[in-house]
Amino acid sequence: MTNTHRLLIIVGSVREGRFGPTVAEWVAAQARTHGAFAVEVADLAGVELPLELPAVSPKFAGEQYPRPAGMAPLTAALERADAFVVVTPEYNHSYPAALKAAIDWHFTQWTAKPVAFVSYGGAAGGRHAVLHLENVLTELHAVTIRDGLAFPAYFHTWRDGEPLDPEAAGYAKTLLDQLAWWAGALHTARAAVPYPAG
Repeated sequence: MTNTHRLLIIVGSVREGRFGPTVAEWVAAQARTHGAFAVEVADLAGVELPLELPAVSPKFAGEQYPRPAGMAPLTAALERADAFVVVTPEYNHSYPAALKAAIDWHFTQWTAKPVAFVSYGGAAGGRHAVLHLENVLTELHAVTIRDGLAFPAYFHTWRDGEPLDPEAAGYAKTLLDQLAWWAGALHTARAAVPYPAG
């Protein structure tokens, strides 16, 4: 495969001592090996993400939306991406506030683009967080990928930056295969006909 799709991997946790960067590095390595993607990683810990939003919605303000200057690199990365992988933990059966803020500060950047999820946590492996994210991103006209990756009890099931499960790389390939298919199909569709976001 050739690197035809621009993939943005988003590290959703900003908590001190977080495990997210380790998971994101492994996912990025899988995506580079897969070969269908040019890979970029956005770590929300380095992004200015105020919780207080402007009065006007980004849906209607478009490029005039008054985002903080420190958010500009993230906005540009979301704009140029053809596909996303969101790496998220599960906090209290949902996903981190920083990730919600990053989503809410943007609108059109998600439209008609595919999103896959890689989660980690305790017994549920972050699946509750993913269920919430699927609802939120569907509202923004993104296309969520069915086959995600979940890592339960990650504190026991990873070593030296790698999952101990020998099947993990195969599951990642399935996720990336689906993501690449949707990235190509939706890129072609967006180029042919503007998406009717309503």
